[in-house]
Amino acid sequence: MRKVILLAFALVVATMSDAVAQLGVTRLLGPDAVTKLNRKLAGRVEDYTHNHGSDRRVYSAALEQKRDLYAYTPPGYDGKTPFPFMMFLHGLAQDEKVFLDIVGHFDEAIRTGEMPPMVILCPDGSVGNGPSLLHTGSFYINSKAGRFGDYIAEDVWEFAHRHFKLRSERDAHTICGASMGGFGAFNVGIKQLEQYGNVVGIMPPLNLRYGDLEGRYFTEYDPANFALRPVGRRSEIVGEFYGLLHIRSRRLLDPLVGRGAEEPTKFVSRENPYEMLSSYRVKPGEFNLYIGYGRRDEFNIDAAVESFLDEAKRHEIAIDTLVLPEGRHNMPTAVAMLPRVSQWLSEHVGPYTPEGYAVATPPITTATRRKHLLPLLRPESPARP
Repeated sequence: MRKVILLAFALVVATMSDAVAQLGVTRLLGPDAVTKLNRKLAGRVEDYTHNHGSDRRVYSAALEQKRDLYAYTPPGYDGKTPFPFMMFLHGLAQDEKVFLDIVGHFDEAIRTGEMPPMVILCPDGSVGNGPSLLHTGSFYINSKAGRFGDYIAEDVWEFAHRHFKLRSERDAHTICGASMGGFGAFNVGIKQLEQYGNVVGIMPPLNLRYGDLEGRYFTEYDPANFALRPVGRRSEIVGEFYGLLHIRSRRLLDPLVGRGAEEPTKFVSRENPYEMLSSYRVKPGEFNLYIGYGRRDEFNIDAAVESFLDEAKRHEIAIDTLVLPEGRHNMPTAVAMLPRVSQWLSEHVGPYTPEGYAVATPPITTATRRKHLLPLLRPESPARP
């Protein structure tokens, strides 16, 4: 019996460890991590964190505390010529350190001309000042966890424009995020119409109240069997990994609205991108929109996204999409989508590339090749609903 218990415990620990790795929880970093990374990049990562020995964090008036942030400047950036800008928002169970794992993909795409050169900022959106599968994320909204919406829309936005030379045109600005960050990109983007012309969501939970006519969350999307569900059931499972690790509603919702809140549905409804299309009266052509998601998402985000796409279609809002039939809610799926995201950005942001901009393309060597670059999973045909 004791052996059975130990075996079961080991299985659960292994499953949780794998799930943490799939979500992309980042590792501890040494003091020279950014220096070593910059040797491999054509552009440059700038450190505004307390991750590498010195405290370079940025003060947030909204949160009344210092916060970590990484910035990336593309090759050729001289601080005088204005460049396009991207705000990148990380996902649940992550913090800003995940940017060091993915910036190489953006850098490679810029170096090879597949993506326009952009200044990119990645702020820390974690509630507990660090990644954790056991703590909620901020979802980049104002809540009991803090004024994270104002932090992004005011503090980080103002920091970006004070410290970097950026294009002023709205269509030269992109807000992009993965998972929770994809939700944040659409939530903040819709609210801050004057700031961003381009919104990108990778595996984004865009309908937090998705359900069928019986109020069940884990169902395939069927327009004839769909209804916005209440969100007050704290024990409701909203994420499932390997049939063993369950993410329950209370883990995500309690820190945002408070345990025992009488009307959590009202709060969620106000922040839900699906419902914001109507409440903010989003018009056709106001944004360039892109969504990428996988059909085997462990949070059932594929169904929620498809309900969002139908609602957008009802408003005559066009959205470019990428669907990966085998895609899950994990880092490999997100990375597999980046080449298409880069191409889409080239189409919409490319016209704002500085005149005469060119990047010398050195031969790819072992030192410059990104060992974490993954081949693109076979996608379904992109569609515009």
